[in-house]
Amino acid sequence: MNQLPSSGDATGDAALRKVLWRLVPFSMLLFFVQMTDKTNVSFAALQMNQQLGFTAQVYGFGAGIFFLGAFLFEVPSNLILLRVGARRWLARIMITWGFIVVALAWVRSPWSFYTLRFLLGVAEAGLLPGLMYHLGTWIPEQRRGLAASWLLSTAAIGPMLGAPLATGIMEMHGFAGFQGWQWLFILEGAATVAVGLFTLGFLPTTPRAATWLNPTEQTWLSDTLARELAVKERAGMTRLSAGFLNKRVLLALAIGFFLLFITFGTIMWLPQMIKAFGGLTNMEVGLLSILPFACGAVGMIYCGRRSDRTRERRWYVVGAALLSAFGFAIAGLAPSPLWAFVGLCLGMMGILSTFGVFWAYAGDLLGGAAAAGGLAFINTSSQLGAFLGPICVGYLKQASQTFNSGLLLLSACAVVTALIALSLRNARTQEAAVISQALV
Repeated sequence: MNQLPSSGDATGDAALRKVLWRLVPFSMLLFFVQMTDKTNVSFAALQMNQQLGFTAQVYGFGAGIFFLGAFLFEVPSNLILLRVGARRWLARIMITWGFIVVALAWVRSPWSFYTLRFLLGVAEAGLLPGLMYHLGTWIPEQRRGLAASWLLSTAAIGPMLGAPLATGIMEMHGFAGFQGWQWLFILEGAATVAVGLFTLGFLPTTPRAATWLNPTEQTWLSDTLARELAVKERAGMTRLSAGFLNKRVLLALAIGFFLLFITFGTIMWLPQMIKAFGGLTNMEVGLLSILPFACGAVGMIYCGRRSDRTRERRWYVVGAALLSAFGFAIAGLAPSPLWAFVGLCLGMMGILSTFGVFWAYAGDLLGGAAAAGGLAFINTSSQLGAFLGPICVGYLKQASQTFNSGLLLLSACAVVTALIALSLRNARTQEAAVISQALV
């Protein structure tokens, strides 16, 4: 993050550098913990499904129902965050879900699995839009694309670290009378509670309260953010209603649905897709799972950096979505495991590359109460897509006994995403028009 485009102001550069290095890595840590706890079930399934007798359809529904809980409580969660503050509410989210992850170690039936996964979604609801809203109150637009890409690169970097971590923990099989998949939930859930408690003491509230910024830097940052918010107010993009009814928000809603449909339709089945290649141990599956996410992390940072420099968001989303469609089509039609794995890498690289640019677009568009409500509203639609993605892939897997048809469905959804993204207009365009009118 040290090779950032200059703001043209030494004080501004210093302030932004401190904010980025202080807040973005910590936000990445919180998002990493969420991604780990959200998807560790995909690795637990390598043992859990067989031991508990869960079919592909039972597992797919349990994996997906998490997102239904998040879908129902995402907007209320972010509106509460707006009222009580990010520090307290984000800590509450993490502590609550950490205890539920621990409880998953005692799952015994499909219904207990469904219930705890649903409650986990309820508890986690609001973390990502809450982080995006919080960063938006600290980071001006000129750095928002890169900041969002770094944060959301955790969706790629997280599984790279989480995959060998999960399969390594599962090697504790039989220790103290617990199965390996039970230790996975117990240890990762306890770590989440610890991080949540640390959040209460670490996360700052406003730039004026940040003791690690000097008074000049505090003033520059507060004034810059206030000017951006004023432009959005003149454009009518700070009222709460704009976060739900604006045409561009509704388009972003549709894109968010397909992005997470594709992403979690892949992530929740990726270890089992790789296992289906044949002849691989669980540890080897975990190591191979790293590469698709590594490709995604590279693409995400590249697109975020370039979109900030060019002030362009739309074409990066379109291009990355088309790359994803191409990759998943290769994976679904591949004549060999090697080509299927290459396709998975391209598909994940494409779909993950969209995320930072997409959320930067949403952040550029909204401010104030509209940002708190609108970002959660967009993510709510995304959660519905994430709920349906694993279920649809699981249904097609059970019906056909292969992942091919599910992968082709993901490819088709990526094409639809690209077509919708073509209709986006940069939020900067309207802001420029408002500023021009104000100067007349």
